[in-house]
Amino acid sequence: MSITATELKENLGKYLQLASNEDIYITKNGKVIAKLSNPYQDRVALAKSLAGVIPADITLEDAREERLSKI
Repeated sequence: MSITATELKENLGKYLQLASNEDIYITKNGKVIAKLSNPYQDRVALAKSLAGVIPADITLEDAREERLSKI
């Protein structure tokens, strides 16, 4: 998303909330001058990508045994 610096000043709270989900590029005189983003966005994306990889019914002991059997 791209917004002007003036729009950011007038609606800072709104854009702070939006920045938790997407990068916001701030422009001034038609040029991008800054980016507002979630510093944990990469971690969130990684966690979401791993969801469902590990079966819900596996125990810690089963996971250890499976890992050790592959060595």
